[in-house]
Amino acid sequence: MCASQSSRFYGDGVFDLTRTAVVMADRAGVAQGWTEGAERLLGYSVSEALGRRLADLFAVVDPQSAPDRRWEARLAEADGWSGLEAVRHKDGHRLDLEFRILPVVDAQRRSARLVLAAEMTQAPWSGASRSLLEGILGMSPIGVGMVNCDLEYVWLNDALVRMGGATREDRLGKRLGEVQPGLAVESIEAEMLRVLDTGTPSVGYEYLGRPQSDPEREHAYSTSFFRLEDEAHQPLGVCYMVLDVTESYRARQRMALLNRAGERIGSSLDVWQTAQELADVAVPDLADFVTVDLLDAQLAGEEPAPGPVDASDLLTMRRAGQQSVREGCPEAVVSVGEPAAYPPSAPVVLSLTEGNSTLLQTLDLAGGDWAAEDPARAAHLRELGFHSLMVVPLRARGIFLGAATFARCRPIGPFQPDDLVLAEEFVTRAAISIDNARRYTREHTAALTLQHSLLPRDLPEQCAVEAAYRYLPADSLRGVGGDWFDVIPLSGARVALVVGDVVGHGVHAAATMGRLRAAVQTLADLDLSPEEVLAHLDDMVNRVADDTNTDDGVVGATCLYAVYDPVACCCTLARAGHPEPLLVGPTGAGRLLELPTGPPLGLGGMPFESAELPLPEGSLLALYTNGLLLDKALDLDGGITRLRSALADPQAPLEDICETVINSLPGARPVDDVALLLARTRALPQSQLATWDIPADPSAVAEARKSADGQLTEWGLEHLVFSAELIVSELVTNAVRHASGPIGLRMIRARTLICEVSDASSTSPHLRHARTTDEGGRGLFLIAQYAQRWGTRYTPQGKIIWAELPLLAATGGGPASDLSALAEGLDAPALRTDPDGR
Repeated sequence: MCASQSSRFYGDGVFDLTRTAVVMADRAGVAQGWTEGAERLLGYSVSEALGRRLADLFAVVDPQSAPDRRWEARLAEADGWSGLEAVRHKDGHRLDLEFRILPVVDAQRRSARLVLAAEMTQAPWSGASRSLLEGILGMSPIGVGMVNCDLEYVWLNDALVRMGGATREDRLGKRLGEVQPGLAVESIEAEMLRVLDTGTPSVGYEYLGRPQSDPEREHAYSTSFFRLEDEAHQPLGVCYMVLDVTESYRARQRMALLNRAGERIGSSLDVWQTAQELADVAVPDLADFVTVDLLDAQLAGEEPAPGPVDASDLLTMRRAGQQSVREGCPEAVVSVGEPAAYPPSAPVVLSLTEGNSTLLQTLDLAGGDWAAEDPARAAHLRELGFHSLMVVPLRARGIFLGAATFARCRPIGPFQPDDLVLAEEFVTRAAISIDNARRYTREHTAALTLQHSLLPRDLPEQCAVEAAYRYLPADSLRGVGGDWFDVIPLSGARVALVVGDVVGHGVHAAATMGRLRAAVQTLADLDLSPEEVLAHLDDMVNRVADDTNTDDGVVGATCLYAVYDPVACCCTLARAGHPEPLLVGPTGAGRLLELPTGPPLGLGGMPFESAELPLPEGSLLALYTNGLLLDKALDLDGGITRLRSALADPQAPLEDICETVINSLPGARPVDDVALLLARTRALPQSQLATWDIPADPSAVAEARKSADGQLTEWGLEHLVFSAELIVSELVTNAVRHASGPIGLRMIRARTLICEVSDASSTSPHLRHARTTDEGGRGLFLIAQYAQRWGTRYTPQGKIIWAELPLLAATGGGPASDLSALAEGLDAPALRTDPDGR
């Protein structure tokens, strides 16, 4: 510090500098600097004082020893000197002064002394000031230092010496970076220069560093800077006060880390993702390497077994998550998803099986108990560079789920008890989330299993349309939905196409979907019209709603039911609150079919209407649920546009078109379940169709049999002549005797041989078992034995009774051959059953 430094060196703190002499002297005791306070106190002007000895300027009253030697001894003390002394004023009167001599460095980096003197009668609090100064200099935990304008140390107290580790002699005359390279020197000195330039104090400036006193551990410091000025307000240097706030800083860091863990751990109901979130949130702030291993049962969603964990159970643990400060996790001996069994003798296993909550171990690289118990594992960890380890079991509801391992390899010190508390908090939160995810996984898996068991595995064989489908479940957070689809072969080579969507999600929605699908198949077998099918479904949904006891029970559904006839190349459709299907013609022009709007199933009381429209061969009909159209913005128009674009080439393979449609969906998962059913229409060639008008005369039965025989011969189905002749004879005979005209006979060669007899009556015959004394009543019984299927469907003009025969010939004996023998002995016209079963 230069000789021109003034009385503002210490400010108005320990000494009141307006009444205090501040004197700079060299080691020989010669005054090099003299302030106005010194002039007022002792009467000597600056010109009179500079260059004189302190023994002359502070002439001792009644000296007990030589003044020169007394001042020489005081100035020679390395840590300075403080005390009381009675001296003479320039005019000779007595002054009782309190002195403080401080070692400093002058502008030429030479050792010098700063002398402070104040009159006790003028400073009644000087005793307290002295005590405070001694406390700041010797006992205060606050480090205090002063640097000059070149940021070189000129003074520091004992606390700063202890805090930094470097001695006072090593610091004086040097800059911070020269004595503490482990600190953020550039930022600290930049803050000092800012305070020097602006004069604005800096309070609470925090930084991290590794001081020489503790180079293996990172410390946090809070520092305040203020500028030192002379009376002309010219800067003399910077004084700063620093406090080690490592513990409070770490507490704040732990709290912030705990808050982040609460936000990040458990963000989904996925066991794997939750385990990875635990690993991610702990690295790098808590540990350098983290692994999370779970029992196989947890990952599968199974209910864990109660009671203490067995050592053998730990051999089934699987790596569910891991993270490292090193890119690529090179420390990992296993990858995520692979078995991660611990050696049975490892202390980790012993700790967990004996019921200990945690294992906290600071590894001794040179050996130790832990290394002795499991030397192979300890050696492996040492090879990886780890020096501290924590293993914390994951427990929820008192049940062991797995274990999380935290390890450190960086030189940031071993884990402390507070780190263990934080790790246990992380693991506790993760364990609860993992258990919740496991429960959800179990329920979700059960719902998916139920849903998949209720959906069709393969589409049935039929000749009316070429069909393909896709089913895509929504995000697992929404649960299993109630979407379904179906392709149902009908009589007359027709086919029913069905798509539906039950309101809600979960097991109840899936179960309701199964009931509706079974109901649709049953109603389809009755050959009801589409509007009648929807009406019956509406009644059923109302009954389901009445039977539902839960508050969130499913009470509604939508459905689209379509029947396509490949003979007439027409389609009849009806919908109950369902999106309109998209029709793409053979040339590629697509449009939404404007069908009569029906209410969703479950509202009740409102009728349904159907619409019939021609569909040329090669037309592509797309039936779907609303999950295909919706995105996160709920943009239905955008969904229709995407679907049209995906169906731009209607003649492409249907499987490729399905993939194009699914790939056009935005996002990784749809916002709702998606069911898509594509059907490309076919037309039955006229060569596979034969029709005859039958007169209402019993003699026409023989002519009908003859016509059927000829047609079967033309089709190469001679092996079916007998069976078909029997069926045609019985059906035509019943129509002639019990129905009204006109009567028609139609035979269709499709995947089966279909025989149909139509009439204008709405009365349907019933199958019964005739008694041995009955003259008739065996006709339909024989038809049921020969036909693969048979039934009745109603038309606006009356009804059609139909029967199907397999195209392949029957082989061997059995009931069919026995019935053939019976039929040959009976008169064909007598093989009949009237409408009343007689």
